[in-house]
Amino acid sequence: MKTADPELMRAINRLSVLDTIRRNGPISRIEISKRTELSTSTVSAITASLIDDGLILSRHEGDLRNAAARGRPRVMLELNPEASRIVGAKIAATRMTFVVANFSGEVLSEFSLPVRIDRMPIDVIADLVEDGVRACVMDTGLTLSEIDMICLGIPGVVEHRTGVVRSSPIFSDENVDFAAVMSPRFGIRTIVESDVHAVTLAHHWFGKARHLDDMVLISLERTLGLGVLHKRELFRGAGGLSHNLGDLVLGSSADGISRLASLAGESAILGDGPRGGLYADAIRLGRGISHAQTLIAAKDTQIISAAERAGEAVGVTVANIVTLFAPPRVILVGASLALGKPFIDRLTEGFNCAIPPSLADVSELVFDDADDFFWARGAAAVALYELYESPWSTTGPAL
Repeated sequence: MKTADPELMRAINRLSVLDTIRRNGPISRIEISKRTELSTSTVSAITASLIDDGLILSRHEGDLRNAAARGRPRVMLELNPEASRIVGAKIAATRMTFVVANFSGEVLSEFSLPVRIDRMPIDVIADLVEDGVRACVMDTGLTLSEIDMICLGIPGVVEHRTGVVRSSPIFSDENVDFAAVMSPRFGIRTIVESDVHAVTLAHHWFGKARHLDDMVLISLERTLGLGVLHKRELFRGAGGLSHNLGDLVLGSSADGISRLASLAGESAILGDGPRGGLYADAIRLGRGISHAQTLIAAKDTQIISAAERAGEAVGVTVANIVTLFAPPRVILVGASLALGKPFIDRLTEGFNCAIPPSLADVSELVFDDADDFFWARGAAAVALYELYESPWSTTGPAL
């Protein structure tokens, strides 16, 4: 029988200890041993190595000066925030958002650039992204040489391993090697990730799935995306591909194939609104959903019907995903949630009608209206994930 590679096992154990500290710190060695099911001697050796490498810090809990105090002060372990600094960005059609974060995931600075970039030439988009990154880094009092990695979150179908964007609403071309475009501008490793994977990790690290090992996230933005977390790792397709949920086939007829995006995509929803005036201007400026809210409040039957139709289609899709994966939690995020009651109520109804009775109590649906900075923080989490969570990572601090 072939035995496990001892070096790989040591790396996996080291990563498990580090992740336990990240999720639960400050934490004692005994508690780490319980949570990881590693021996106390193994945990002690790993944490000593992590301290030597500057990745974690130890501190005493209790009063060292009080000789009358019973028992010895406990030594608690936590991440060293100064071990690394990274940049995360959410690149959207009408706004770019940037954060600089430390090794603990704490935000050091934020910067937002409201500019419409969809269909601009690649070089112009790259210029704007570079300006945003440099401005955000400068706001922390740092230089790019003090940044370890940059992650750019892009809507659409993205190959994580290569940085190639196969398709995106912000690019006029397909198969754009955006990582190759951006990396030379910074001189440090720059990775490109789908924005839905970024926000999935944001919820795993900081949000509504912080203590979950498995969950599903559905993004309802200009594109419809899917993030799947299994055993604390993102599930990616071949070549590290992200998942374009909008391409999911819901049915077919003599008229052709019906895909989710044709019913629940932002353009499908907004396309049922007025053709001119303020509404048309709002769509042109990327504010269509906000203006649709106004129309819904005014009881506009067309836009209400479009929101209800989209909600039902998403609800059925969520039921299908739960049928496949049975995750403990499904988190729904994105601009379409701002459509409010018509959309969310019909989504919930569609889900309840479509879910098999045997799975009706398996998954909790959670609706989250996280802002763009949270998504950008998720891109920063992707960079941190690359630095120390993935067993196959060959970059960043020596783990």
